[in-house]
Amino acid sequence: MNGLRFFASARFWRGALPALSLTFVLVGVFWLQPRAMSYFGLNLLFNLAVPIALATIAQMFVIAVNDLDLSIGSFVSLVACIGATWLRDTPLLGIAALLGCVAVYAALGALIYIRQLPSIVVTLGMSFVWSGCAVLLLPTPGGSAPDWIRTLVSYKPSYVPMPLLAAVALGLVVHFGLMRTSWGVLMRGVGGNEKAITRAGWSVLKLKMVMYALTAVFGILAGLTLVGLATSADANIALRYTLLSIAGVILGGGEFVGGRISPVGAVLGAMTLTLTASFLSFLRISPDWQIGAQGAVLIIVLALRAIVNRLEARR
Repeated sequence: MNGLRFFASARFWRGALPALSLTFVLVGVFWLQPRAMSYFGLNLLFNLAVPIALATIAQMFVIAVNDLDLSIGSFVSLVACIGATWLRDTPLLGIAALLGCVAVYAALGALIYIRQLPSIVVTLGMSFVWSGCAVLLLPTPGGSAPDWIRTLVSYKPSYVPMPLLAAVALGLVVHFGLMRTSWGVLMRGVGGNEKAITRAGWSVLKLKMVMYALTAVFGILAGLTLVGLATSADANIALRYTLLSIAGVILGGGEFVGGRISPVGAVLGAMTLTLTASFLSFLRISPDWQIGAQGAVLIIVLALRAIVNRLEARR
């Protein structure tokens, strides 16, 4: 009886919405293109989902502390440019540049907290800095991904496509780290109840710097994965990731306030947005309309979540 009540509860349906939205879009793709229901088809459909999912997780760390990163797309583009130039030709310089990016992100977290600056304004300004550095490093599209990155992203397991395995591993690892450990509770607590964290004797400043540093780490993973898939780079290769990452977090059950996030939901949200683009391509809809359609999917899911929350409040 208690099990039936759980499945009928608003909490269950709120948590299930990301998976249901992905399933709905996937069924639509299979209906339009039955040949996609194969190893090769799934690999092709979700090939670009991994870098988007990594960028979404990066954005999630910032949203978890009640901030917003409007520079993640530019940052991923810069990382792709570093990966296609310095990391290939002078690996030590490339690694140093990437470590420097992590340090800059941690410093941004400290600056935003100490000076009580709006994260939107600071990260918007940094988006121009990242873009400028990317253009200086790679003025025209080009470069080449390091061989080890290309080998890693092109690996094909026997039964399940690599993008699906990577997405599952990403969601589970981050879920365990943030939702099942004491450190995860502390880091999420910065967004949920900052005063309680301070009263407990923990430094909110250090925790916020860690969250921003983790944003940079996953942004770097997104950029390197993207350049491995594309085999070359461009200063504007991932500008769309800013809006896609925000949409993926919210679509996956995250909230802009309160430290409410869902790592598994964020990955599912990123995969849903990626699959939506393929669905629209099968419908022969112009790519110019695809961003709008992805936004429509987000609005529909948010509307359903609002209905579920209202039903829960009435109970």
